[in-house]
Amino acid sequence: MDLTTTYLGLKLRSPLIAGASPLSEKIDNIKQMEQAGAAAVVLHSLFEEQLRQERIQLNQDLERGTLSFPEALSYFPEPEEFHLGPEQYLEHIARAKKAVGIPVIASLNGSSLGGWTKHARLMEKAGADALELNIYYIPTDMNLASKDVEEMYLNIVKAVKSEVKFPVAVKLSPFFTNFASMARRLDQAGADGLVLFNRFYQPDFDLATLTVQPNLLLSTPMAMRLPLRWIALLYSRVRASLAATSGVHSGTDVVKMLMAGADATMLCSVLLRHGIKQIGVIEDSLQAWMEENEYESVTQLKGSMSQKNAADPSAFERAQYVRILSSYTPPPIEAPG
Repeated sequence: MDLTTTYLGLKLRSPLIAGASPLSEKIDNIKQMEQAGAAAVVLHSLFEEQLRQERIQLNQDLERGTLSFPEALSYFPEPEEFHLGPEQYLEHIARAKKAVGIPVIASLNGSSLGGWTKHARLMEKAGADALELNIYYIPTDMNLASKDVEEMYLNIVKAVKSEVKFPVAVKLSPFFTNFASMARRLDQAGADGLVLFNRFYQPDFDLATLTVQPNLLLSTPMAMRLPLRWIALLYSRVRASLAATSGVHSGTDVVKMLMAGADATMLCSVLLRHGIKQIGVIEDSLQAWMEENEYESVTQLKGSMSQKNAADPSAFERAQYVRILSSYTPPPIEAPG
């Protein structure tokens, strides 16, 4: 059985990639990922704020007056709270490349156009096989038009691509007025891959302290529906590779994403919840399903149920929405005892 696939121009032994998470902060964990069957690993992110802090010595210079503007820099972690600083991150890439034989994909997380994008070149020089560019941006300025937000994304991608030769994937949120158009524009701007989708972590209120608290919730399989739909819609319509992330927890989840048209699937929450060895469990499940259903290769699966190849292409659009709501019958409500 042939599980091989190509993602970002990289030949992978399977579509199972260990997605960006704190697990990749340790070289021993990256070794275990390879042993468990990961075809590649995306390192945890280096943040734009870390690079900014390093340049302007945030500790010394910004303590005074940081609370005087809405996006106070004092809300960002102190430098020592980041496990790896910029220089250590580059060293980590080099050590990971020496430790494993699978592709190592660096991750750069930011939201604005600036000098931080040039750090991609240093990641390439450190030995990374590719870059996952995580543009994590929540527009709150009411005077900022949607076209300006889109241009910001495109300009960041172009800036990074101008600095490097290795492939660059863009990890995106789905919150665009016309995501199909945005995907095509990113493709035309030079993105080598699209990773669908980024999960924005929503804040919560602590009622005891009356403070806004970060709240990390791991994904569930239900989260895969959105990337499944868009990968199925984009398959064969963009040049860029397509990777599915968020909600991939089992071998059958991988099968569905491949059938939609994904070149690769990112495993993150499932590894944080069940451990690195779950990669092997998922691969075994994928193989078992393919054998039972007489599929000989991942290539044979890929895109077989995309909108392009689906018996009912309208299933991915409004027609299915109308059909679902029209046919749903609510369960009977029991009379109070």
